[in-house]
Amino acid sequence: MKTVRFGIIGGGLMGKEFASAAARWCHLIDPPARPEIVALASATDKSFAWFKANFPAITQYTTDYRQVLANKDIDAVYIAVPHHLHRETYCAAIEAGKHLLGEKPFGIDLPACEVIVSCAKNHPDVFVRCSSEFPFFPAAQKIASMIESDAFGTILEIHSGFLHSSDLDPNKPINWKRRVETNGAYGCMGDLGMHVCHVPLRAGWTPADVRAVLSKVFAQRPDGKGGMAPCETWDNATLLCRTTGGLPWTMRIERISPGERNTWYLAVYGTKACARWSTKSPKLMEILEYPMPGGEQNWLQVQTAYDPPFKTITGPNFEFGFGDCFLQMWAAFLHELVNGKPLKKFAGCVTPGEALLSHKLFTAAIESHASGNVAKITPTSLPA
Repeated sequence: MKTVRFGIIGGGLMGKEFASAAARWCHLIDPPARPEIVALASATDKSFAWFKANFPAITQYTTDYRQVLANKDIDAVYIAVPHHLHRETYCAAIEAGKHLLGEKPFGIDLPACEVIVSCAKNHPDVFVRCSSEFPFFPAAQKIASMIESDAFGTILEIHSGFLHSSDLDPNKPINWKRRVETNGAYGCMGDLGMHVCHVPLRAGWTPADVRAVLSKVFAQRPDGKGGMAPCETWDNATLLCRTTGGLPWTMRIERISPGERNTWYLAVYGTKACARWSTKSPKLMEILEYPMPGGEQNWLQVQTAYDPPFKTITGPNFEFGFGDCFLQMWAAFLHELVNGKPLKKFAGCVTPGEALLSHKLFTAAIESHASGNVAKITPTSLPA
C-alpha cells in the first residue's frame, strides 16, 4: 500500500481532527493509501504537546510553516489556518510541490481565491482540494445517488443549510471569526457556507443570481481583556438563489440558530420523488415517492445504515458521526490523489473550481444585501 507523508499546518482544533483521523486509519477496509503524519507547523508551540503525546512519527515541529514546505520527506499538507492566511500558505504549498487539502473557504475573499485557483491551475502535477466532510454521511450519499439516477424527476426546489448556536451567548469572548481582518467580509458564509454548497454544486446546480438577507445579531462581545470589542462579521445569512437551470435554491447559514448544535441539512423536491435529511437525526432520512398520479403522498422514514462510500469495519447497525465524516473525507482525498479520479461523483472533496464558485456566490450575496436587490453571479468555468 502506498504511504503518503503529510505535514499539518495549523495545530488547532481541525489540525487535531485531521491527525486523529490518521490514528483511526485501520478502521478503513482496503483504503486507497496510508497517511503518515511526519511534521507539524503551528503559530505557537503550545499546541505541540498534544501531538507529541499521540504521534511519535512526527519528527518535525516548527512555528514556521515554510520549514514544513521545505521538507523533502513530505508529499502533502493539510492546512487549517485563519482565512486571511489562506492565499499565502496555500500558494506556497502548491508552489513547493506539496499536494494540498486546504480548509474552506479557500481564501479570505474572491480575489484571494482566484489567486489560489490560478496557482493550482499553473501546477497541474499538484493535487489540490478544499475540505467539506458532511456529504459523506450515508444519508447524504443516498440523496446523491438519487440525484445521479434521476430518481427525483424534474427538480422543483433545493434547500440546504448549516446551523449552529455557538454564538448565542452574548458573553462569549470574541475570536478571529468575528473580525473582518482575519475571517473576511463573508462572515458566517465564509466559515460555514462551503458545507451548504458542496452537494448542490457537485450536482451541477450552478447559481445564476441571489437575493440575500444578512444579519449581525450582537454588536459587540467581550474582548477577553476586560473590555468589549465590535463584532464585525455576519452572524446569519439567508440566501435565495436561482440556478442557471431556473431552479430555486434556498440556503440558511447561521452561527446564531437557537436549538441547533451543528446541524447540516439537505432537501430535494422533485416531480417523481422528494428526499430530506438532517444531521440532527443522522440515521433518519425521509423519502416521498408518488406511486400513482393523484394518489396519497406519504413520507417514508428510513433508518439509514452505517454505509459510507469507503467501507469500514463498523457494522451497518451502528451510528455514523463527525469523526467518521472526517475519516471518509481524507480517504476521498487520498483515493483521488492515487487513482486520478474520485471513487464516485459525490464521494470527492471540493474542487478549486467549486470553491471559486462559492466565493462568487457569497460576494454576490453581500452585494444583494447592501442593495436590497437580486445580484447576478458572474459565470465561471469549473476547473478540476
